[in-house]
Amino acid sequence: MERVGPPLAVIAGPTASGKSALALEMAMRENGVILNADASQIYADLPILSAAPPPDEQAQAPHRLFGVIDGAESCTAARWAALARAEIAAAHAAGRLPILVGGTGLYLRTLLGGIAPVPEIPADVRAAVRALSTEQVRDALSAEDALMAARLHANDTQRNARALEVMRATGQSLAQWQAAPPQGGLLGQVELRPLVIDIPRDLLVQRIDRRIEAMWQSGALEEVRRLAARNLSQTLPVMRAIGVPPLLALLRGEVQVAEMIERWRLDTRQYAKRQATWARNQTGGWPRIVTRPI
Repeated sequence: MERVGPPLAVIAGPTASGKSALALEMAMRENGVILNADASQIYADLPILSAAPPPDEQAQAPHRLFGVIDGAESCTAARWAALARAEIAAAHAAGRLPILVGGTGLYLRTLLGGIAPVPEIPADVRAAVRALSTEQVRDALSAEDALMAARLHANDTQRNARALEVMRATGQSLAQWQAAPPQGGLLGQVELRPLVIDIPRDLLVQRIDRRIEAMWQSGALEEVRRLAARNLSQTLPVMRAIGVPPLLALLRGEVQVAEMIERWRLDTRQYAKRQATWARNQTGGWPRIVTRPI
């Protein structure tokens, strides 16, 4: 790719595909700083369930944006992108290679391509909306912004709440804001060095199953027990992160361990499928590396 600015490496791919290991190798080889681009690893409450790099790995190269947001907060793509831009600038200033690693497509798209210029939502508006139940949010959105209600699935709590708070804060539909040209993207300002990890489906399923077993053995249940003790709103992203809902169901006595594990596996596989779909549709021109069984 044409060099238009300082370099920025990006490693994308589905969960359990080996992104973190590849990023660590690159960071050690090229004086890099690893920047988290995963929507679950941003939260301090979920080091186990989000498969955040363990301390021994983080000691081998600088890691940024891992566990920096409290679970009581909601980290939007815009907020993450602002944090990432600051860390990228700091890495460049230090003569290091920033390496974005993660599978959250919305995060990467927002950082690289920009985002609709939606004004900051006042804290009181956001708190009022987030205090509503899923049904209340949906009913209010249908009444106040029928255009966005028609676009969103009724059970997509986070997106329905986001649309409602935008309408209430700005008096304008999120659909109208999204129609405006995006702002703040880094494309054209950096020398992008992207890489997508492709991995055969059967191998990915094996890796996911092994990872879940390792998480279970490493204390995932206690991690979720501590999270549940905080009595956070069920609409917060941290409460809906992969693995949290089935483990909460186990703690409430609604399922047995075997059923919980199976639901956890299924949720993770479906998430990985969505990540792979995003990578195929949004990163067509990016180089690929195919992971094979060792």
